Amino acid sequence: MTAHAPRNGARRQDATAPPERQRLVAIVGPTAVGKTDVSLVLARRFGGEILSGDSMQVYRGMDIGTAKVDPAIRAEIPHHLIDILDPDEPFSVAQFQALAVPLIADINRRGRLPILVGGTGLYVRAVVQGYRFSNAPADPALREKWRRFAETHGNEALHAKLREIDPETAARLHPNDVRRIIRALEIYEQTGRTMAEFQRDKERPSPYDLLLIGLTMDRRVLYARINERVDRMIAAGLVDEVRRLVARGFDERATAMQGLGYKELLPYLRGEISLDEAVEAIKRRTRQFAKRQLTWFRHMPGIVWSDMTDPAARAEQIEQICRLVAGKFFARAE
Repeated sequence: MTAHAPRNGARRQDATAPPERQRLVAIVGPTAVGKTDVSLVLARRFGGEILSGDSMQVYRGMDIGTAKVDPAIRAEIPHHLIDILDPDEPFSVAQFQALAVPLIADINRRGRLPILVGGTGLYVRAVVQGYRFSNAPADPALREKWRRFAETHGNEALHAKLREIDPETAARLHPNDVRRIIRALEIYEQTGRTMAEFQRDKERPSPYDLLLIGLTMDRRVLYARINERVDRMIAAGLVDEVRRLVARGFDERATAMQGLGYKELLPYLRGEISLDEAVEAIKRRTRQFAKRQLTWFRHMPGIVWSDMTDPAARAEQIEQICRLVAGKFFARAE
């Protein structure tokens, strides 16, 4: 018999978990692997609320390209950390952590199950592993120095400077993510230590009673799903979505417009490349991103992996995940 959450939401007492530790389910994996589908099943089955762990879904007006859940579903199942900023507003992993932690506490306090869903590995790890971030203060002089360096020598040269001192952080930052690159350089100049060192040696054991689910898939199947998903986004009006953002004054200077599916369409809108070339660039870079995501998540400790390659077995895989959640957090329904 399939295990379900009891109607009253009573959770199983877990002698291995201190009573003060809060419940948290986290679902990770590469883009297009099916994280959203799994999260919706869990939310409906167990009275859950979903926290987006996607660095682009925080931005308003960026719906199609970030694959936000349909508003009708969000009306049915509470979703958090979606549509909280305009595309020209900066957002960092530390800000994400600061918002997510009290939300998880509140969801638990209301007897609901928090489900963190995301493909932005650093955002998820910052929460589930309790990252402690450098408290090096902002230094306007240092920031201006590096900003002028980028203007004079280019973003790639700035990125190369970071790669010399902190290759780990440089590897996860796009060369056009100037703001975060400058922050990493600022931390090093102030403290003599890299951002990666702060994140690595100040991790704590998870503060949560955590179930960490990883979804994976044969790479060829995943890449085919990515290609199909990009085609659906184009058919759904992604070009018009980007055109509207440009009309509002957002362009390459907005960090959010460096998101996959947005930056590739900007040259098309300027008449520099064809739509077919832009679409192929989105597909190629999204496949590359998925490969990096898989590498990132495979280094996360404690993940219970579920292979979603076979469509015929996918429903049973999801049921197995449901049984894991029920067994960890809830008394079995009789």
